Amino acid sequence: MKSILVYCGANEGKNPAYREAAQALGNQLVNKNIKLVFGGGSVGLMGVLADTMLAAGGHVIGIIPDFLIKMEVGHKGLTELHTVESMHERKALMEKMSDGIIAIPGGFGTIDELFEILTWAQLGLHEKPIGILNVNGFYDFLLKQLEVMIQEGFLKQESRDLLLVSDNLEDLFYQMEHFKPSPHKKWLKRGDT
Repeated sequence: MKSILVYCGANEGKNPAYREAAQALGNQLVNKNIKLVFGGGSVGLMGVLADTMLAAGGHVIGIIPDFLIKMEVGHKGLTELHTVESMHERKALMEKMSDGIIAIPGGFGTIDELFEILTWAQLGLHEKPIGILNVNGFYDFLLKQLEVMIQEGFLKQESRDLLLVSDNLEDLFYQMEHFKPSPHKKWLKRGDT
C-alpha cells in the first residue's frame, strides 16, 4: 500500500488514548513510507494525525470541500491540498487516491464515511482493505450492531468480513497487507425460492 485514507474525528475526544492513537498511526505511516489521504482538516484528530506526519517528514494529502475552507478549518501546511465543491466529491476523490482505508475514533462524519466505503466494497466498486483501529473499545457497540444485523438477516457474514478490526496497530496493518478480497458475490437475493 502506497497511500492510506484515514477517517477520524474533527474533535479529539475526551480520552487521551485517541490522540495517542492518531499520533501512533501517523508515525507508523511515516515509518512504512505510506502517504496519508484524509479530509484536510486542521482540527481534532485530523489535525493531530496530519501534524504528526508532517513533523516526521511524511507526505500528507488533504481533500476538503470549499465551504470548510471558508470556515477556516482547512490545514494550511499539507504536502498537497485538493479543494472540491461537495462532500460527495471529497469522498470519491479520497477513495480514488488511496490503496486502503482505516477508521479511528470520530463522530457522524467518520461513521458516514466508513459505512459508505463499506457499501461500495459490498457492491464490488472497489477491493481495498478497510480497517477499524478499535482504540479503547470505541467501536465495540458498533461491532455488536453488525452482529445484530447478521442475526436479523440484514447483513451477510461475507459482507461483515469486509471490515477488518483490531485494537493493535501492527495487527491491523498486517491484516490489511494480507487482505484478499473474495470474489464478488450477489449480496441481494430476490426471494428465497
